[in-house]
Amino acid sequence: MRIAIIAHLKYAIGEPFAGGLEMHTHILARSLRERGHDVTLFASTRSDPSLGLEAICEETSLLETGTAEANDVAFFREHHAYLGLMTALRTRSFDIIHNNSLHYLPVSMSDTLAAPVLTTLHTPPFCWLESGIRLNRGSMTYVAVSEATAAMWRHVANAEYVIPNGIDLRHFPYQPIANREPYLVWYGRIVPEKGLDYAINASRLAGLPLKIAGPISNQDYFEKLIAPRLGGNIEYVGHLSHIELSKLVGGAVAALCTPRWEEPYGLVVAEALACGTPVAAFARGGVPSLLKSDCGVLAEPDNVSSLASAALAASALERSACRAYAEQYCCSRRMVDEYEALYRRLAMAPVAIPNGSDIGLLPVADVA
Repeated sequence: MRIAIIAHLKYAIGEPFAGGLEMHTHILARSLRERGHDVTLFASTRSDPSLGLEAICEETSLLETGTAEANDVAFFREHHAYLGLMTALRTRSFDIIHNNSLHYLPVSMSDTLAAPVLTTLHTPPFCWLESGIRLNRGSMTYVAVSEATAAMWRHVANAEYVIPNGIDLRHFPYQPIANREPYLVWYGRIVPEKGLDYAINASRLAGLPLKIAGPISNQDYFEKLIAPRLGGNIEYVGHLSHIELSKLVGGAVAALCTPRWEEPYGLVVAEALACGTPVAAFARGGVPSLLKSDCGVLAEPDNVSSLASAALAASALERSACRAYAEQYCCSRRMVDEYEALYRRLAMAPVAIPNGSDIGLLPVADVA
């Protein structure tokens, strides 16, 4: 099939990944190409060129300095990049267009395209994407990454399909035994909504060292609430590659997941379980449906004492059960299978081109 994937532009789609959305897009594009599909990834300039990249804008995170003027520049760069792309796609030939961008224009302008478009909802609702959805007058297909995410969007978009995210298990090898010197691990984007400060306080209350990994995506939050807490048994080890990260996570007695927001899915939970590391997490968003009692312990949201108790309880769980669960439910192969099947279904369905005439079944070319 000829597949277009529209990525978001804030960060590059490449390693080391800035977050779960970048990894999800990378896995999807790479896996589809490995299955013989003709994939074009519309993304930012520093993204992985092996994914069939057509760069449409530089990374807008590089333009943001915290000032209103810089943020305005980033906003309009993204706006014009997507406007140009959606206009150009009217004359491009694709069997399916997968919008993975979280931007309002690919949604609001999708009804100008002949090819079917699907949008994956990766986050809780926010005003810009909501406005794009309300402006759409076509037959957009929505996919949610969890039942919780689908429910959060139901007031504005009906996600007919739920396809949970998946991870490449090869990048997170199983470690049956934790490090001899026990520690907890927290990793992800260091931003207020991920709640790292809760993890630091809970690890101290539990009496266990904490190792922290991930990009500093909010410098002000890091300097004010995280840096002063570092030292002693609390260590920030930086933004790691997949290999380094899997060793760090796999060596921990438990991983902490501390969202302040309604976490749509919880990729860090899946990654930790793949390494054999049990998880202690706040019961928010999609995490409770992902975390089962034999591989993790849920804590009351925003409650440091509850999280500390959950961390100690999780550290006693069987690591083999964590890996077994990840293999059954968290594998990217399952995720790609489901998207591939949905692409075929949508590409073979009758669609109406922008002038309203029925063109019947779209041809599916080069089906692998």
